[in-house]
Order: sequence, then C-alpha cells, then structure tokens
Amino acid sequence: MTRKIRMGMIGGGKDAFIGAVHRIAANIDGQVEFCCGALSVNPEVARESGKMLFLPEDRTYENYEDMIRKESELPADQRIDFITIVTPNFAHFAPAMMALDHGFNVVIEKPIALSLDEAKQLQQKVEETGLILCLTHTYSGYPMVKQAREMVKEGKFGAIRKVIVEYPQGWLSTLTEREGNAGAAWRTDPSKSGKSGCMGDIGTHAAQLAEYISGLKITKLCADLNIVVPGRGLDDDGNVLLKFDNGSNGVLIASQIAAGEENALKIKIYGEKGGLEWHQMEPNTLLVKWLDAPAQVYRAGQAYLSDLAKHNTRVPGGHPEGYLEAFANIYRNFTSTVSAKIEGTTPTEAMLDFPRVEDGVRGMAFIENVVASSQSDQKWFDFNL
Repeated sequence: MTRKIRMGMIGGGKDAFIGAVHRIAANIDGQVEFCCGALSVNPEVARESGKMLFLPEDRTYENYEDMIRKESELPADQRIDFITIVTPNFAHFAPAMMALDHGFNVVIEKPIALSLDEAKQLQQKVEETGLILCLTHTYSGYPMVKQAREMVKEGKFGAIRKVIVEYPQGWLSTLTEREGNAGAAWRTDPSKSGKSGCMGDIGTHAAQLAEYISGLKITKLCADLNIVVPGRGLDDDGNVLLKFDNGSNGVLIASQIAAGEENALKIKIYGEKGGLEWHQMEPNTLLVKWLDAPAQVYRAGQAYLSDLAKHNTRVPGGHPEGYLEAFANIYRNFTSTVSAKIEGTTPTEAMLDFPRVEDGVRGMAFIENVVASSQSDQKWFDFNL
C-alpha cells in the first residue's frame, strides 16, 4: 500500500475504556490513520472527545448514521476503509449492518450482536458484500497462544482428549452496577447485554480460545448458570460441560464473582502424548507437559518457536509483551487483509489469522445454547447454529 488504512470509530469516547485500547492497538504498527468518529450517544461528549483526539470538526459526528452516510459520500481518496464499533452489545448490530451496507469493512467488539439471528444476518451481509468483518477476541492474538495452536495442529500431543478453560474475575462480587459503575450497569442489564451476563461477556472468550487452540468445534454442552449476587438481572457465574467434534470432552468455567481474581483466563489442553497450559496473566509463557519426558517451558521471543508465533511477536525475548500487543496483532492481520483486498492481491495465511464473522456466529450460538441448557432439565444440548 502507498497509504495508511483509514479508520472511523463508533463509540469509544472520553468516558469509555475500550475505545482507547482499540486506538492504541490500531496505531502500534503505524499502518492506520484515525480519521473520524461518532464517539458517544451524548452529542456534547462526542464533540469533546473528537477535540481531545484532534479529529477535524467536520468529521466528528454526533451519531453513527450521519457518520456512515457522510463518509460514504466522500471521494475515494478521503473515505475511510473500515469502521470500528466499540459500543455495548445492544448497539452492535445496527451500525455494523449500516456500515456493511455502505461499503465499509468492520471491526467489532464481542459478542458480535444481541442475538444469534442478528449474528446470522451480519454473516449473510458479509457474504453478500465480500467485505471483511473482524471480531476482537483479543486473547487469540497472543504469540504463545499461536504457538499452542501450531503445536496442536502439528500433532505434537496426538489426538486431543481433554480441554479445560477457566475465566474467573472478581469485579462483580458486589452489586457495583448500582454504585455508579457504568460498565457493570450495561453488562448486567438484559436489554443492553442480551440473554447472558457473565457467559456472554467472558464465557465467549473462553469458548473461542478453546476452539482456536484445539482446532476442534463444540458440538454439545451441558450448562449451569447462576446469579450469585442478590438483585442482579443476569448470570454472574457459570459452569459448562463440553463435547467436541472429535469425541473429546471439556470443562468451561466463567465467573465474575470470584472475589480477589483479576483477569485470570487459563487454558489446559491434553492429548495422548502430553498437554499444554497457558495463563493470560503470564502470557509470554507456555507450559508443555509430556507423558514420558520432563515438562518444558516455552517463552515468547525465542528462535525455537513456530513461524506463526514469531509473526505475532513484537519484541525480543525477556521484554514484557501483553494485552495491547495481542490486540495490535489482530488489527495488523485485519488491516493487512484489507490492504491486500484494495491492492487486488491474495492475503497470506498469516494475514487471515484473525477472528471473523463466523466466530461471531459461533459466539452467539454458544450464549444461546448455554442459556437454553441452563434453563432446561435436559442433560446435553446440541450446539445448534
């Protein structure tokens, strides 16, 4: 490309956490130009946020409809190439669909929509338009997650037998949504978050990571969701038994009432010959365990790693590399794919290594099947799409 890829943003103004993360991640490689935004549903906050981020006044919009319509009318050498949507769940579908309808590629926070039906509509629109939708399942962007995936794919552990993934947090251990915590308020409101709270917010991350590393697909599940904190409107804790398409089984635990925990996502995968273990809070380390040999410690930035892990490593070994870099890997791969499309070239396999609309559909199916299973006395539910 002879120019940067141009980005617009919906949501993510000065009163939001995740918008800044997206902007940092998009900017790390210097390939993206942040051009415009509809940064808040509050017009005053939207304008103030645009000024703080040095956006031109005429490209700081008070609502996403104006932004998408006016940006689509600009000349090709000024028009944005993609739109990042960082709004709460209930405000994902409409702007994403409008963006696709007006010819813009999309980056969107997970879960992709409020329902499986909406997710399927977005998938159909992506297929119709040929545009690219990227879903920010951040944890799949870590280099040692890539290493784990490649080792499983290469058959290092033999046939996979067991997957254990857990995601405990403690930030909803009290009724913080009634104490001024805006992030907690919308995540625990069914009208804004959807059918599930904890499982929709972090359980989907755990499920996507399990499928991404193992290369398997969930086919059946048996779920138990709980509302532990009295007065809460959605689940804040849950346990799910899993069956995968190779006949193996798994366990998924997600909780936001695990007092004292921060963001302790962990995954263990076991095969016939050995297994692996990765912790999000120590992301540069991958533990590899063998049936008939000593355990090994794999570290990011080392020459012995796979090409995929190296491609997604940014600093030499021993230099901390974490959440922002993993986020940036997803943006880098997505924007490289967009660039290849603009240039009329074929994106490489490494470029295409980011979560897409199919992951969004599976995420919404996970949520809806987990909720249905938990509400039923039936032991096993088929993973219906």
